[in-house]
Amino acid sequence: MASQPSQLIKQIELFVDSACSQTQQSASVDAVASLLKNDTITIEQLVREMEMYLTTTDNILRARGVLFLSEVIACLSSKPLDNATIHSLVGFFIGRLSDWRALRGALVGCLALVKRKNNVGMVTGNDARALAQSYLQNLVVQSLGQHDRMLCFELLQCLLDCFPEEAVALDDHLVYGVCEAIDGEKDPQCLMLTFRIVEVLAGLFPDPAGPIASIAEDLFDILGRYFPIHYTHPKIEDIDVSRDDLSRALMLAFSSSPFFEPFAIPLLLEKLSSSLPLAKVDSLKCLSYCAMKYGPQRMGKHAEAIWQSLKDAIQYLPEEPVLSSASDLSDNMGLQENEITKEALVLVQNVISQPSNAFLNLILDDEDINGVVNSIHSFGNYNDIPLQSKQKLVAVGHILSILGKTSSASCNRVFETIFVCLLDTLGVPPNSLMGGCFDRDVSFRRLNFGALYLSIQIIGACRDLAVDLTALTSHSNSVDCTWYSMLTSSSNSLVNVFSSNLLRSTKEKCRDPDILLGVKGLQILATFPGGSLLMSKSIFENVLMTLVSIVTLNFNITSLWKSALKALAQIGSFIDSYQESEKSQSYEAIVVQKILSLISMNECTMPFSLILEAISDISMTRDTILLKIVQVMEETIVAWFSGVYVDGDLKLAGNLVQLFDCYSNKLLPRIHEIGGFEGVPLHFAVHVWEQIQEVTTIRFGFNNEELLNATMVAMKLAVASCSEEDQHIIVEKSFGVISLSEYFLQMKSMSSIMSAQVEGLQLIQNSNKFDSRDDWVLSLFAAVIIALRPQTTIPDTRATIQTFITALLRGHVSSAQALGSMVNKMQHKVVDEENCRYFTLEDALELIFGMSLWSSNDDASLRSHGIGENGGLSLNMTDSALQQTQCITGLAWIGKGLLMRGHVKAKDITMIFLRCLLSGSDVGDSWQKQSSLDEGDAANLLPLMKSAADAFHILMSDYDDCLDKRFHATVRPLYKQRLFSTLTPIFLSSITKAKSSLVRSMLYRAFGHIICDTPLVAVLSETRKLVRVLLDALSVLSEDVLNKDVVYNLLLVLSAILMDKSGQDVIVENALFIINCLTQLISYPHKMLVRETAIQCLVAMSGIAHTRIYPIRTQVLRAVSKALDDPKRAVRQEAVRCWKAWASIA
Repeated sequence: MASQPSQLIKQIELFVDSACSQTQQSASVDAVASLLKNDTITIEQLVREMEMYLTTTDNILRARGVLFLSEVIACLSSKPLDNATIHSLVGFFIGRLSDWRALRGALVGCLALVKRKNNVGMVTGNDARALAQSYLQNLVVQSLGQHDRMLCFELLQCLLDCFPEEAVALDDHLVYGVCEAIDGEKDPQCLMLTFRIVEVLAGLFPDPAGPIASIAEDLFDILGRYFPIHYTHPKIEDIDVSRDDLSRALMLAFSSSPFFEPFAIPLLLEKLSSSLPLAKVDSLKCLSYCAMKYGPQRMGKHAEAIWQSLKDAIQYLPEEPVLSSASDLSDNMGLQENEITKEALVLVQNVISQPSNAFLNLILDDEDINGVVNSIHSFGNYNDIPLQSKQKLVAVGHILSILGKTSSASCNRVFETIFVCLLDTLGVPPNSLMGGCFDRDVSFRRLNFGALYLSIQIIGACRDLAVDLTALTSHSNSVDCTWYSMLTSSSNSLVNVFSSNLLRSTKEKCRDPDILLGVKGLQILATFPGGSLLMSKSIFENVLMTLVSIVTLNFNITSLWKSALKALAQIGSFIDSYQESEKSQSYEAIVVQKILSLISMNECTMPFSLILEAISDISMTRDTILLKIVQVMEETIVAWFSGVYVDGDLKLAGNLVQLFDCYSNKLLPRIHEIGGFEGVPLHFAVHVWEQIQEVTTIRFGFNNEELLNATMVAMKLAVASCSEEDQHIIVEKSFGVISLSEYFLQMKSMSSIMSAQVEGLQLIQNSNKFDSRDDWVLSLFAAVIIALRPQTTIPDTRATIQTFITALLRGHVSSAQALGSMVNKMQHKVVDEENCRYFTLEDALELIFGMSLWSSNDDASLRSHGIGENGGLSLNMTDSALQQTQCITGLAWIGKGLLMRGHVKAKDITMIFLRCLLSGSDVGDSWQKQSSLDEGDAANLLPLMKSAADAFHILMSDYDDCLDKRFHATVRPLYKQRLFSTLTPIFLSSITKAKSSLVRSMLYRAFGHIICDTPLVAVLSETRKLVRVLLDALSVLSEDVLNKDVVYNLLLVLSAILMDKSGQDVIVENALFIINCLTQLISYPHKMLVRETAIQCLVAMSGIAHTRIYPIRTQVLRAVSKALDDPKRAVRQEAVRCWKAWASIA
């Protein structure tokens, strides 16, 4: 205990010493706070030890001492303190509020004490009042710095929030003090607090005779200066306050007191007439806030002025045309939604929802609205309506929609005054509202577009209102209003009107927007909650049949077809949401069955792609429908297999490809998303393998590559989504099928009587003995292996590996990918020692590399480049260039699998590729002793060297069909960066020492793949080393058209380097070399993107120091001028921009 005082004094002195770092000072506060929390010392002891620092006349020491005490107290927010201690501390800090030298510490201390909760001891009401009085008496807030002002505002807000009664007792003294404190504030963080303070303060004084009412004009004058918020803070990344935050806080302050109404509403209406869109949006938002808080009586004074401003805002459509296309009409009638219109409609809804009918009467009596309704006959044909009239029609439609959805009262008024007139225009006579029949002659004439549009808007609003009312009462039969009764009476007539007009229009091949409105109307009427109250079952089924007929027969009218399909999907989703069993039965019988039947209809004229699109959209409506669709698709796949592979039906094959694509891209993701259908992928995969087993021969001459790829994708995705147990079933089934193939049996018998090396040579000799069926079955088996989880065991792994190696020698890439997946996922140790078929990773690698396809070799040529050690892997091959390149590709995929898991064997594989690039001594015994090549020999090795260079692309690239996380690949973090760091010095050295131009070109190609596929951040960290090599690679590789993709990717890396701020010194140093390289690429003939990107890079180069680039300004302008006549417009545009940038350099 004796050491505690000395330790305490040491920590105090450390903090008080202004020479100490911020970190040391924070550590001192934490150390003393820890002593207090552990009751090692008391606050009384702390204050006693600090007495000298708290009372000294040295202003700096006193300020540091008070701040230290306050920060320690702030760390004790959860430690219980007695009332006497809190009272003493409050008294001390209140006294220091008048000491401007120690003000920072006093504010921190007061704030820490006021924030304390009741359960640990808090400031009393009397102490809070004394604190507030001292605050108002001693602090001139606007004379302080930003941080101190923020502390002042935080303290004031806490006092208002935590001690409202004591604040109210201060009356007008508090209100005037707040006005003085906030007047003139400009800091964003402080403004957030001031706006909140005004909001709370207004709530404390609601009395019309209170201080807020008497000073409302002055207080609002302070607030009004900030509207609208004009946020121009220079370092926005350092401030956690956005403009939206400030704007919302100011609006809350505006609406906090009804006494602001005489000043706020005129200001907002004035700003609403501004030409600045941002001011309009903020004004509308703020009016919405105020409308909800001020009440109908106060807002009624400004009703007419607000409504006139709202009409202008709703019609604020800066772009043309208003109704841009028929496809837009299916959703929002083509209104070009903008923030101003959106907020104006929100305000309309807010003022209409108030108890007063002032705004509702104004809107329904408005001359412009009634003018549109009364002249609705002039809106007969969409194409004949002038643009200005379309704007008015759209504006009125949205206003009526808001009136309809706001409340039953406003909806009733709309129906009684406007909807009846619209029905009459559409040919639905008044007697239909009493249950009469509609005028059937309407089916023989064109509907009035304006009446149709406004009717749809009103009906849609009614549906939204009905949904809201149903949600409030949790009962679908609760809607009982005048408008509902009127709509129910006319619903059958409306359905007949919409349907008849649709059928007439489709027969005439009409593409006018009113057709889409008819579809929208049918959709709305079919999605009203309440079962059959609005629409009988027979009418509902008629709606479904009408829409289905459009989908099945009118697919040549694209916009109409998509609109009808979307309507059917939304109807299905609605039925599922509201669990309407009767409608559900009708939907499945009419929609689902009909569309599914299109798959098997031989005489169906509808394109199969559209059939699948329709099926996909309908599958989204309900889980049970999805399951049914999946089952039908599986049955169709099984039924079509023999027709495709035995009979060679090309049309059926094309449809089967689309079927697999739909299953893979649409249905399987949906199954995975909803869950609960884990058995579906298993069922699909097993069914496919069962059908494969039954197909014993494949029709020769049938090109099935596209279908095979689609089947493999579906198989991979299905297997990948299965559990380990289900995968085991699939892999057993697939292995059972492939093990019956003649070649697999031959491989297995061969492996039992031959050594590994002899077996490898035999594999080479027999690498072309697969028949078509075996090749096809092997591809699907590879797809299964690629998608397996790491824990799933593979039957007879040895025979599987041998078969895949045989296949990769004949160019079977999927087998190479499967081998890569196997070595990527295999376990290091045996999990089940009793399972003799289980291979570990080391067993697999011993088997793979024990074959005579590759062997240990001491490569002198590799070591001559400073690479490698004694021993390593090399190729043992025949002279077949094709088999050499195929072997390299297979090794690349095996190496990728090992590299991704971080296995050391990956390095040996990369050394094989380097040997092939550097010398060619690995391609046969005749070259084993050569350490260099002349040009003639190198040219003969071109296919092998190119394959070795491209192997690095396989190693470094990401693939979505193999070795991907979707297929449970093992991925070690930063594996690309590690390989990049390892190979960069090797390639830089090899490129420097290479004597053959061909070898150098291939080294650049390989290294280009590495640079392009490495994460950019790793490349940018090595800019100084890579810039010159990158430029040389671009120059060399641009000479061969086969390198055009590598050139483009390297150019993208160069552009990233140019834009990187941290590497600008390297860019300046190499500016001339970079510009020379880019000017050569401006005329690159083989790829437009290379020319365009090169010019963009030159634009970036124009921004560096002019002293470096001015000498070659003329050269650049001469090169760019040629690009001004480039055949591609994008290149010409960039050339103009580049010319201007370089021409301005003086």
